Amino acid sequence: MSDTATKATPPEAPDPTTEAGARPEFSLGAALRGLAEGELGSVRVILGIALVWIIFQSQNSNFLTATNITNLLLQVVAVGLVSVGVVLVLLLGEIDLSIGSVSGLCAAIMAVLNVQHGWSPVPAVIAAIVAGAAIGLFQGFFVNFFQIPSFVVTLAGLIGWQGFQLQVLGDTGTVNLTSGFIVDLTSKFFSTGVGWVIAIAAVALYAATGLWQRRKRASAGLKPEDPLRFGVRTVLVGIAILVTVYVLNQDRGLPYAVLILIAFVAVFAFITTRTRFGRHIYAVGGNAEASRRAGINVTRIRATVFILSSTMAAIGGVMAASRLLAVNQSSGGSDFLLLAIAGPVVAGTSLFGGRGTVWSALLGAILIGSISNGMDLLALSSAVKFMITGGVLLAAVTIDSATRLRRQSIRRV
Repeated sequence: MSDTATKATPPEAPDPTTEAGARPEFSLGAALRGLAEGELGSVRVILGIALVWIIFQSQNSNFLTATNITNLLLQVVAVGLVSVGVVLVLLLGEIDLSIGSVSGLCAAIMAVLNVQHGWSPVPAVIAAIVAGAAIGLFQGFFVNFFQIPSFVVTLAGLIGWQGFQLQVLGDTGTVNLTSGFIVDLTSKFFSTGVGWVIAIAAVALYAATGLWQRRKRASAGLKPEDPLRFGVRTVLVGIAILVTVYVLNQDRGLPYAVLILIAFVAVFAFITTRTRFGRHIYAVGGNAEASRRAGINVTRIRATVFILSSTMAAIGGVMAASRLLAVNQSSGGSDFLLLAIAGPVVAGTSLFGGRGTVWSALLGAILIGSISNGMDLLALSSAVKFMITGGVLLAAVTIDSATRLRRQSIRRV
């Protein structure tokens, strides 16, 4: 036996970028696994939108015309804005069933103050939004301090705020809107040149944001996103933006209302992903007790989220009233609540909390709105429309539950 012991080669130290925050290389197999496990919700809903558009275009050649696409986007603005607040509530693992009634009530407050009491349009709109925030604070108080399930509190709100709406509207039942500012929210369009400037600026901003995030990860010692994946996504988003503006310019141009919706989605997407408050929302939705023990003020997070939900419902109600040029007893009713909740769920926001993105409000609104718009073009009855929309929601919830169970089984293995 040799006197000199053979020294074993020490194992290489693991790359710290693969220990925390590493992003896997892009591959078709990884993409398919991501779809199966609910990781690529945006891709799944975009494929769903494409499929829906192909089906309805094959049944009615007017579906993909510039005029109908413009009308479709205008139709989804109100629902999309309300869905932004819904996403925040769903991320907490809660539910808000009052959003439809809140949107109708706040729209009624705005209309009555403006038309019957002579308030200027801007103060009337602000009063409606403040009323929405107050309703959210009221409902959040009962959820927080009396530990009443949000389902029960907001179900009571659905009924109670609808009665309040009827009281505000009075015997006439309908208030027609003539104010230029309120009507212009959904009836004004950017010129062709301005539309292209906004599109190019949006593409540049998206690319710059992605590059900044890559640099930030690299400076933190984390592996940045795979360059191929980043490049493909940036190109696809850029093409989508430019094609959308091109199509809209064939009709009346880029609507102000669509830009308002995208701005709200972008702001809340930033808040939920880039701020401490947003991280706390995800944490509380994932495990409220663990979040409380970690020092997060769960009560304040819940109260703030319910305030934001009702505030966004009020803003959506204002936009819906602007689109219809009136507020009546059915404002915020019918399938408005179903569409506002179904959109984010269909687009991948989990009903179980802690999983989803604000962008699902936009994508889900487009998907659900496309189905509704297509059924209107085909002149389907209301009964069929309700059944199809309900079926889509049930399918989305089933997929959400199935992917959740799959992730749990993978963790156990």
